[in-house]
Order: sequence, then structure tokens, then C-alpha cells
Amino acid sequence: MIARILSAALGLGLATLPMTQASADPLPLPGQSEDGWRYNLTLTGFLPTSTTGTSTVNGNAAPFDLSLSDVLNLLDFAAAGRVEAWNGNLGVIVDASYTSISANGTGPVLGTLYGVNNRQKWFSVMGAYRVAYGTNAGNGQPYSIDLQAGARYNSIRQVVTIQPPFPAVGISAGGDESWIEPVIGARGMWRLNDRWTTVASLELGGFGVGGNDLQVAAAVGFDYRPWERTSLSFGYRYFSVDYSTTQPGGLFAYDTVQHGPYIGLKIDLN
Repeated sequence: MIARILSAALGLGLATLPMTQASADPLPLPGQSEDGWRYNLTLTGFLPTSTTGTSTVNGNAAPFDLSLSDVLNLLDFAAAGRVEAWNGNLGVIVDASYTSISANGTGPVLGTLYGVNNRQKWFSVMGAYRVAYGTNAGNGQPYSIDLQAGARYNSIRQVVTIQPPFPAVGISAGGDESWIEPVIGARGMWRLNDRWTTVASLELGGFGVGGNDLQVAAAVGFDYRPWERTSLSFGYRYFSVDYSTTQPGGLFAYDTVQHGPYIGLKIDLN
């Protein structure tokens, strides 16, 4: 019975993550000086049109295959932000994300109620170095390539509660897990003109630390700057994660792959 409940609800609870990658800018704005620090803030949302994988709580595994509407129906709250500071070729990146999803319903046994609560948050700090910076001979616009490395704090909650008909005692499965893992990344930016910039990025985390075998985030898109200090970001993103650990009740894990468009807002703070 628990596996069926997981399939109906917990899989949905793992389905959406805010995304804060690929939009912040080591390139100075047109006419902006390279001397001194430059700062920007990016707020970005990820809209996964496909989410597939397996959720496991207390050793009960439930596969899921979800659309964007499935995910949004269960979303309680999501927020993500990224701040970058650059001085010449050196950068500092602070990245934070929070997502909460829940579901309630009636189980396969008459009168049995279930509830699912999922919450994921992370906070990362990375150093960055711009390994290439120059001007495209074709259009005279700048390009840059930067590498990033640092650490990320992760926390995830998967809790399933089952309340049989009165006077039976309710059951709770799952819990909270947190860990710190290494993260590395690479990004290329090519300015097409004073308004448009192409962005491609790849970020890898986990590497088996804390139970997270590998987390992959890749994105390709554009920044469009309709105003002097504000840009709109949009494109397509791929995300996957393979996490597992053992709790007293059994295996606690999730393995998921998502892809879909992203949209965002970037503000220059100088």
C-alpha cells in the first residue's frame, strides 16, 4: 500500500526544483569598466515539461512520469536566487534555492488518509575564474569562459504519513537528510549585440559525497537586455540527481531526470 501511495504522491513531490544557474554575468555591460567589483542578482525559475525517475522511502520504491501540470498542482512555494561579484577575472558566486510541495488524499483502503510533504533547499558558495575573455572578430562583441568550484549544502525532506480509520494509530515514514558536497561548473557567454547574449553552462555536484552519486545541470539559452541594468533570461535546461542513503526504516533515495524551459530576471547592482 505504501508503494502505491508513493507512486501517486511522493513522486510528484520530488518533481520540481527552482533553478539559479546559467544567467548571471562575468561579462561587463557595454561601456562598464573592468576596474573594481561588479555585482548582479539573478532570480530564475525552471519549468520541467518532463520529470521521470524513482522515489524510495522506507525501502518502498515508486516510479513516476510527470508533466508540468502535475508538478504545479502540488507546488506550495518555490524561490531561488543567485548573486555574483566579479573583479576582473575573479568571481564569487552565492546560490540559494528552496522548494516545498505537499499532497493529501484518500488511500486504497476505504477511510485511510495519506499526506506527503517534500521540501528541498540548498545553499552554495563558489569561487570562479574567467579563463578566456576576448572579442569576436566577426561582430566585435566580447565573449568569456569561466570555471567554478566550491561547496553546496543540501537538505531534503521526504515524509509520508498514513492515517487508517479511527481508532488505528497513524504511520509516518521517511524524514530529513542533509549533507555538504563539492560542486564544479563551466560557462560560456557570447555577446551577439548590445541587447542579446548567448549562454551555455554545465554544473556537476555530489561525486558520491553524502550519498549524492552525481547531480548534473546543463542549460543553453539567451540573455536579453531591454533596459540598461536589467535583463531577461530564457532557454532550455536539463537536470538530474541520483541520491540515496539508509535510514532506520530502510532505503531513502530519489533518482530523477528533468528537462524543460527556464525563465529569469537579472539585475545589475552597480
